[in-house]
Amino acid sequence: MEENNNNIKEIKEFTFLGKSMESVSIIYGIFLIIWGVTVSFISGSNSLTSFIPSIFGLPILLFSFLTVKLPGKKKLFMHIVVTFGLIVFIGGLDFSRGLLKGTPFNNMWADTSKLMMLITGLIFTFLCIKSFIFARKNRQ
Repeated sequence: MEENNNNIKEIKEFTFLGKSMESVSIIYGIFLIIWGVTVSFISGSNSLTSFIPSIFGLPILLFSFLTVKLPGKKKLFMHIVVTFGLIVFIGGLDFSRGLLKGTPFNNMWADTSKLMMLITGLIFTFLCIKSFIFARKNRQ
């Protein structure tokens, strides 16, 4: 009987590809950090703006990690995480400026980063919202 209760608890958590949203958030934060550092290094950019994905990846990683370590504050920390995910998406919208001007990928590395932020920020924010809806529906 106890095993069934444990199984029910496991089902009560939203997952994506078998990972909890805390794990997805940690992976996404690490991805953004690595992306920003790698693009800055490969492109030889001396501009701080090339590190924008890394700058937003840091708080996503930090607050995701805090969610794991301090589960009592999960709701607060995950709301902060999704806010940064939304900011990543909004920052990626700058890619549309190049499209409207007819000069997409004029600066290949910058525009690739913006497109990555647009797509991954949208997906990440969508997953977080689905997770919040799932949690609300399954509240006891």
